[in-house]
Amino acid sequence: MARRQSNGLRKNIRLSATFIGACVVGGVLAAGLVLPAVGAAGLGAQSAVQNFDSLPDDFKTPPLSQASTIYDAAGGTIATVYDRDRTVVPSDQITPMVKTALVDIEDNRFYQHGAIDLKGVLRALSTNANAGGTAQGGSTLTQQYVKNVFVDEAGDDQAKVLEAQRATLDRKIKELKYAIRVEETLSKDQILTNYLNITFFGERAYGIEAASERYFSAHAKDLTLPQAALLAGLVQSPSGDDPIAHPTQAKQRRDTVLRKMAELGHITEKQAQDAIASQLDLTITRPHQGCITAQLGEGFFCDYVHREMLSDPAFGKTPTDRQALWNRGGLQIRTTLDPTAQKAVQNAVSQHTYASDKPAAVMTVVQPGTGRILAMGQSRPYGLDTNQTQINLNVPKNMGGGLGFPTGSTFKPIVAAAALEDSIPPSRSYTTGYSMPWPAMTDCSGGRYPEGGEVHNDATSLAGTFTMPQAMAKSVNTYFASLEAETGLCNVAQMANKLGITQQAGGEKLGVVPSMTLGTNDLTPLEMSEAYAAFAAHGMYCSPSAITSVTGPDGRSLAVPQSTCSQAMSATTADYVTAMLKGVVQDGTGTQAGLTDRENAGKTGTTNDGKQVWFVGYTPEMAGATVVGDTVSPKPLEGQQMGGDVIENAFGGTVAGPIWRDAMNDALAGVPAGSFTQVQLPQPGPDPGNTSGPTNTPGPTDTTSPTDTSTPTDPAQPQGQG
Repeated sequence: MARRQSNGLRKNIRLSATFIGACVVGGVLAAGLVLPAVGAAGLGAQSAVQNFDSLPDDFKTPPLSQASTIYDAAGGTIATVYDRDRTVVPSDQITPMVKTALVDIEDNRFYQHGAIDLKGVLRALSTNANAGGTAQGGSTLTQQYVKNVFVDEAGDDQAKVLEAQRATLDRKIKELKYAIRVEETLSKDQILTNYLNITFFGERAYGIEAASERYFSAHAKDLTLPQAALLAGLVQSPSGDDPIAHPTQAKQRRDTVLRKMAELGHITEKQAQDAIASQLDLTITRPHQGCITAQLGEGFFCDYVHREMLSDPAFGKTPTDRQALWNRGGLQIRTTLDPTAQKAVQNAVSQHTYASDKPAAVMTVVQPGTGRILAMGQSRPYGLDTNQTQINLNVPKNMGGGLGFPTGSTFKPIVAAAALEDSIPPSRSYTTGYSMPWPAMTDCSGGRYPEGGEVHNDATSLAGTFTMPQAMAKSVNTYFASLEAETGLCNVAQMANKLGITQQAGGEKLGVVPSMTLGTNDLTPLEMSEAYAAFAAHGMYCSPSAITSVTGPDGRSLAVPQSTCSQAMSATTADYVTAMLKGVVQDGTGTQAGLTDRENAGKTGTTNDGKQVWFVGYTPEMAGATVVGDTVSPKPLEGQQMGGDVIENAFGGTVAGPIWRDAMNDALAGVPAGSFTQVQLPQPGPDPGNTSGPTNTPGPTDTTSPTDTSTPTDPAQPQGQG
């Protein structure tokens, strides 16, 4: 039948050398085309035949763009995201009434004709001639479906959309050939189902399911007769008959559909009159999508997932491929986010820091040994309103973050790990005063930093002889300057690289300079939590992981990026670092951050002038990094309002530490407590094996509590952080 129709179409095209023929072939009159002369019509028809023959026989329908859903690790919905709000449903999930209503009002001979309805075109020709214009179209539902495919394929490119809708003979011929192909390969019910899934119903709703939910908060299978008639009437003019914006016009159009259904005998006259007497009775469900809709502060994590899908080659070889996958949607994206940990983190940052405060609190939690991101929170919510932001301060700039934060003394454990790997024992001691010149150092490229400038401790009481555990607990800057010099800048940089720290958050090269040990590089909570997770995992570093599985609209699983794990240091080194960091929370600078019901370890960090404060810590089960800073125009935190109080002492242990403690307490509630490997740390006293470290005369002492800041004074070097 379709082949006969194709041959007949070509015959009609040739006959269109006359005005009537041209109009009949392409639905030309319906498109408003008027050929100026019989000669021109003949040439146009000849060209149309050639175009018809040159078109490929295959009509490939692209996958329809539809909504994707992002889930947390427990299966809860984080957000629904889409380029177009559409949920494709099978035929049995669409009420037959809406199919009947659509056929009756748009193409009541749909079941009698093939791809082209010559009788309908002739009828349209006569009607339009009498009206003196275009009063009636001749396109079949199959032709309309094909046109909708081209429009949908054009996406949001308005030029391509207009091209797909242009009323030209060539476009009509193209529609007709592909309509024939559709009629050859699909049943009438399949064509109707595809049409109802692809067409636009106004109010950002694509497809019958989204339209049913938008206007009536119902599924397409549950539509009543008046509702089905209204939606069937919308396809002609979704904007003009919009029931929300133009309820009077929408009711008139609905009632026209109902009368047509009665006229054709598909409903009774009484059914039609009862439906016509009813009001529209809309139950509107507004569009509700995107990361901004996340309820537990997951918006930043959601944004991270989005960016990972657009950047990772696992989801497509090119950026264009990855964007197309995201835009097509229909994906079920399952992630690593732990809802309990997420709630705990968001509560902690929000309770300690108000969204309107100038300082912002930021925290990431990951799982040691897997790299899985368990939580991401910020005190300023994800959004565009006042006191909101869409900059994810947990991550680097290339993943939607900012420029990071100088890490202060939280970098010192990385220096310690490099030293231990270089066979420097934890018993290594240095005798140092309150201040000292920076020792001479050489970087990986051979660049030399001569001795000079000044590095000092925050408290003059921090002077004397220290071993590595003592210096870690009290955060002695002069000790770590000496340790860095003995270890070598290159070894420290290489250890940072092994822990995933290869550049600064803004994309700049890592600053391999003497003050690196005091945290001069701008890094993120995600990077620092993953680095510390390696200590918890006995030296195993795992790259960040956010996505566990992705299922396409066809139910098939897509490949997802996997965390890459490698042994960054020996288990012995990691366990020694852990033992030292346990001392920080037990009787060092992090006592206010320590947990009381399970083993934990961590390090405080405070930058110059107290502009940023950190606490990075871990248990065997979770590692988390917390930073607090004024992100708009960094100023000293001391004296600023935060969570209803004034910050009196801006230190990592006093400001960031309690946030970390509260978040981890709640995140780990009900989780069995694990234990660290026990190692024997050296007792306080001199290291008889140390002959290379500097010895300085102790400086004056006072009774100030030990903290962890310093200010090098050599202008040739970056300002150091403690």
